Order: sequence, then C-alpha cells, then structure tokens
Amino acid sequence: MIISRYDPQVLGEAFGIDMSAIDGLGVGAGWGRVAPGVRSTGHHHDETECFVIVAGRGEFDVDGARHPAEPGTVILFEPFESHVLENTGDCDLVFVTQYWRDPGRALASAADIRRASFGDRPVFVFSTPPTPNGDLHLGHLCGPYLGADAYVRFQRMTGGEAYHLTGSDDYQSYVPAAGLHDGRTPAETAAHYSAEIAETLRLMDITVDQYTVTSTDPQYADGLREFFARVTASGAVGVREADALVDAESGRYLYEAEVSGGCPHCPAVTGGNICEECGEPNLVHDLTAPVSARSSAAPRRERISRYSLPVHAFRDTVREHHRLGRVPARLADLARRVFDRPRFDLPVTHPSTWGVAPADGEVPGQVIWVWPEMSYGFLHGIQSLGSRLGRDWRAADPAQDWKIVHFFGYDNSFYHSLLYPILYKLAFPGWEPDIDYHVNEFYLLEGSKFSTSRRHAVWGKEVLSPDTVDSVRYFLAATRPEGRRTDFRRAAYEATLDDTLIGTWQQWLNDLGARVAKHHGGHAPDAGNWTPEHSAFLARLGTRLAAVTGALGPGGFSLRDAAAALTGLVEDTVRFSAAQRLHADDPAWADETRTAVALELAAARLLAHGAAPVMPRFAARLARCLDLPDPSVWPDTVELVRPGCRITLASAVFFRQPAPPAADPA
Repeated sequence: MIISRYDPQVLGEAFGIDMSAIDGLGVGAGWGRVAPGVRSTGHHHDETECFVIVAGRGEFDVDGARHPAEPGTVILFEPFESHVLENTGDCDLVFVTQYWRDPGRALASAADIRRASFGDRPVFVFSTPPTPNGDLHLGHLCGPYLGADAYVRFQRMTGGEAYHLTGSDDYQSYVPAAGLHDGRTPAETAAHYSAEIAETLRLMDITVDQYTVTSTDPQYADGLREFFARVTASGAVGVREADALVDAESGRYLYEAEVSGGCPHCPAVTGGNICEECGEPNLVHDLTAPVSARSSAAPRRERISRYSLPVHAFRDTVREHHRLGRVPARLADLARRVFDRPRFDLPVTHPSTWGVAPADGEVPGQVIWVWPEMSYGFLHGIQSLGSRLGRDWRAADPAQDWKIVHFFGYDNSFYHSLLYPILYKLAFPGWEPDIDYHVNEFYLLEGSKFSTSRRHAVWGKEVLSPDTVDSVRYFLAATRPEGRRTDFRRAAYEATLDDTLIGTWQQWLNDLGARVAKHHGGHAPDAGNWTPEHSAFLARLGTRLAAVTGALGPGGFSLRDAAAALTGLVEDTVRFSAAQRLHADDPAWADETRTAVALELAAARLLAHGAAPVMPRFAARLARCLDLPDPSVWPDTVELVRPGCRITLASAVFFRQPAPPAADPA
C-alpha cells in the first residue's frame, strides 16, 4: 500500500508553481499547488499527463482554449499539448498529476493532422510589412511572403481560420532617402511603392487578407499613440539622456542607413541599430570607426534625450514567452547573446520629421521608432481585419485565444522575438501572447545579397506572369533559405523548369492522360487485381503524404521540405509507372494494369492536393484535369480517383518556358 497526503510544507517551485513528488506509483506523480492569481508556465512534453483537481478553482489553457478547473475535474493531456493552469479563485488550487511515457502515443500525436491546425482559434499570420522604398524582388518574395501565403493556404485546407496580414511600413527612415533619389516627398514615395508592392504580391498569387498602409490609415496614428502611452505608463520606459551620433558637418542625428561601421558584437560591417550578420542590435554610438552617409567627416557624439527601454530587465519575460510558442534555436541563441549584456538601454524614439510623434510631447522633434511601432501595427491589422469581418477584435484588448504567427528575415529577429514580447508585456500585463516564429536567412542572387538600394535584384514583375508563377513559386520554395543562405541562379531556375517541371512532372501527367485515353476511353478505370507491388506503392504514397503534411504543418514548416516531398512523389510514381508498363499490353495482366493506372491517378490526385499551398494554379488545373473540384480540404489518406471520371491530362499544359522578350523597334 502507498499512501501520500498533500503537504504544503514540502512543496518546491517548478513550472512557475509549487510541486512535490509522489513516489512508488510506477508512473511519475506529484502534488501541485497554484496560489491565487498565479498561473503555471506553459510547457510541452512527450509524456501523457493526467490532472485531478482536488481543491480550489481555476482554468486550464490548452493550446489557447480555456477549460474550467474545479474539484472533481479530471483532464488528460496528450503528448505535446501546451497546457497552463491558472488559479482564478481566492484560495489555493490543489491538484494531483500523473504522467508517463508512451512512445506510440507520442508518435501518433506528433503526426496527427489535427495538430497541424489550431482548432477554433483565429490564426493571424504576419509577413513582415515591407519598406516602400522599392518594389519586391525575389529575395523578398522567397522569404516571408511566400512562406506566409503557403502557411495560410495549408491552415485553411486543414480547417483552420487563418488570415495573412501585412502592409506598407511607411514610416521607415529609408523612405525619405528613396524620395530624395526619386524626386518625391516621403508620403508620395510610400504611396507609390506601396501600390507597386501590392501588385507584385498579386502577381505572385500571394493573397493578403489585410494590407495596412500605415501613413494613410485614418485610425493608425492615434491608436499607436495610445499604445505607446500604455508602454510609458508602465514606468519601465522613460526619457533618458544617452550618447548618440550626429553628422559632424550638419549636426543631423544619425541612425539606421545614415551611418555604418563595425558591429560591436561580430566582425561584420553593419548599418546603424541592427547587424544583418549576427542579428544583434547596436546603439549606433558603439559602432567601431563609424561613417556618416551625410558627409566625409567622422561623426561626433552628443548626449540626446530619448525614450528608452531597459531591455536587460526583461530576460525572464522573453524566456517565458519563448516557451509558449514555436521559437527556432537560432532565435533562442540570439536572446541569450543579447541578455548576456550587463545592461542594454534601447532608444525607442528618434529625432525625425517622418513618423508618429508620442502624444505627450516630452521629446519634441522625435517620433516613435518604426520598429517598436510595428508591434502595435500587428494588433492594428487584426483590428482592421475584424472590423471588415464583423469580429470584435481590438488592438487595445488583445485576446488570449489569438494565435499569432510571424514570418520574417533573420535580420529582423531581435525586433520580432525579443522587443515585441517585452512591449506587449508592458502595454498589456495580463496578456500572454502565443506567437510562433518562422525565420529565413538571406536569399542570394548569383552569390551576392539582393539589394533594393543597389538595384542588385531580380524584380518580381520581371519574371511573374500567369504562365510562370507556378514555376517561380516552386523554385523559390525548393531553394528557400531555411537555416542557411541559399542562392537564386537563373540557369538553375531554367534547368529546374526544363528538367523537373516540364521534363518530369508534365511529361508523366501527359503520358498518363494518353494511356487513359487509349486504354480506358479517357475515363478513370476502377482498380482490378492488386499485386504486392501495388500495395507497396500505395503505402509509399502514404509516406509522401505524411512528409508533405509534416513540412507544411506549424511545427516543422519548411517549403524546401515540401517541394522535395512533392518532387519525390512524382519521381516515385514515374519509376512505378515504368516498371508496371512492361506488361501493359499483355491481356493476361489487364486487371493488374488498370490497378497500376488507378494508382497513378491516385498519385496525381495526391499531387494536386499536396501542391495546392505551394503552387495553387497548378493544383487547380491538375484537379480539373482529373474531373475534381479545386483542392480545398487537406487529405488524411490516399484516395483513388472515382471510376468514370473524365481524365483530360493528355494535352494539358501546366508549365511552359516564358516567351522571349519582344525586340525593341529600330
């Protein structure tokens, strides 16, 4: 017999609450106590865990959904479910927990397609709002924008309520500089390039549900001032005098693109405020050998008062936040490096005439820095989207059930994954934002960085058309810089189009259509007798489905893996088809031959569904050639095409080489 009694004297801190072990039960077990007003820290683990509430009242937060916790409540958590227990009463909430490892259950939970969506929660997927100082090039498109678009398409196919939000980040300091070059005012520059950006996204088949133009939205500036006032009211952010750099000749305040020098944290040469190589922020005055973009004289230091945030004081806030959502190790390492600094006071306003000034007027001539501004911009985008959909989503009152997903380049990592959680904690102390982060590295062009300012780029409008958009999306997905820098090379793109998409995918589909027309009157045959090779191929298709599902799901999202799995699916089918056709004309094997054709059609059907998030036009065309509706639901198994469906693959053109440019008139 084993008897364990609740003893508050032996409790110790664990997971942000009080815990003590119960030994000898054969599984992990313990007593737990959550004090009034306290919540446990969010965590995920591979064990199955069961809670029994003994006393007190509160709420469970399970993957963003709230459930009551009261005496007699028993709740079982599947492996990897995020769970938090909060005491909403006025006395201790006491519970017993048991947990154990079940490898089969953990594997099934990890692969469960239901985990690929977020239930009934609204999912707001943000691609970093682009700076309207130029149009979008393939480096931009390959990163946040294609990633966010494919992510949202997949979420919707799995039943999720997902939205893609971005916009025009008008108040960036780069906009006035582009305006000087183009002979436009900052507002004119922002409006011009914002429209160009929106059109390029459309040409790329990137659907945006909310596109916020920050300088023209009539409610944006006041909402931003209110948000910033909340931040300063916390007492953590205040006006402080600190060193800054100014141009030696004009006295102009220097930051971002107006100054460069050696990064104080790595060997790279960097611009002001952020290093694109190591991702760490700088304070501008700490650059080594700084150079002004305004004059040849060395910049000088001045003491300037600005609103400032003591980033170093929020290590625990960021750490807790990072344990709640998807945070790649690259971002956790960046956080470690930043918080290794003994002190880091970050200015969040700068002297400028382009931007939104704080409401209090305590720092005249300064504006809220555009990067802290963006943290509000995301919430404003949700509110604007909600107002059009008739949903009560408010920027001033963010809801706990919001699931937020960010797509951005590594050079923006500090702002998204460290600065914004801190600002949200200051503005909304009771909100625990559940945010997943998806980061990409730089996409190179023929070995060098894409650059808008140097016009070293392949612009989206140069290569995008209804005939090329699928092949461009596929190539960018297959070469997307996930975890390491990758390269766009025009010769490699053309070879992929010729050899993979036209020479393999299209050739197989056309040939399959011709065989269906010749032997089955242009209609899908029913399967006949099955051989072990047939059943093995069906299992192989199931493996490919699982691979694409995992590559597009929120935990393992990777467009490179998705493109590889789709190509593997086609290559598997081409090999299977070649082997099965050896006896295709032998009447003795007619039943087996039509089974093989039915399986090829099943592979084509699977390809149409699997490709839909990455190559939506191709997927829709392929589905129509199989007499199917446009793919809208993600498959949970491999299905044969219904016998009798009209198959029109033989003459279908899915990919083609772009037409050569017209010669200039003499």
